[in-house]
Amino acid sequence: MLKPILLVEDNPHDLELTLIALERSQLANEVVIMRDGAEALNYLQRTGAYADRADRADGNPAVLLLDLKLPKVDGLEVLKTVRETAELRSIPVVMLTSSREEPDLMKAYELGVNAYVVKPVEFKDFVAAISDLGIFWAVLNEPPPGSLRLKRARNKDEKN
Repeated sequence: MLKPILLVEDNPHDLELTLIALERSQLANEVVIMRDGAEALNYLQRTGAYADRADRADGNPAVLLLDLKLPKVDGLEVLKTVRETAELRSIPVVMLTSSREEPDLMKAYELGVNAYVVKPVEFKDFVAAISDLGIFWAVLNEPPPGSLRLKRARNKDEKN
């Protein structure tokens, strides 16, 4: 079973464009949408409305696509919490933002972001960027040792 992509985005326009781009990349991964940082943390930590969330694969998304400017808890705080939580630390996090501010960029990398992508203004460029991100993190990226996808690959190799 494929792990979902967790998309945390509060801007309806950017959310729609991101979903179109992911759909065009033909990824089979489910996209789970959160509209603020507090909701994303509840989902990831299985608290609040997500306390009964079923365990999928090893329980974490394939990648977290995270906006920087979010209501309730901003993207940098979500990133900080993810990196400070042992069960979440290995989730690839891509900051997907319109901010080109150097302090935002520096802080994201200091907190352990895997990639910082400034949202392109042109629709065609935006679709290409999101498609490439989805394919890389959900398909091409090699998960850390101990993850379910890696275990399945090794079991398949051993059977052959």
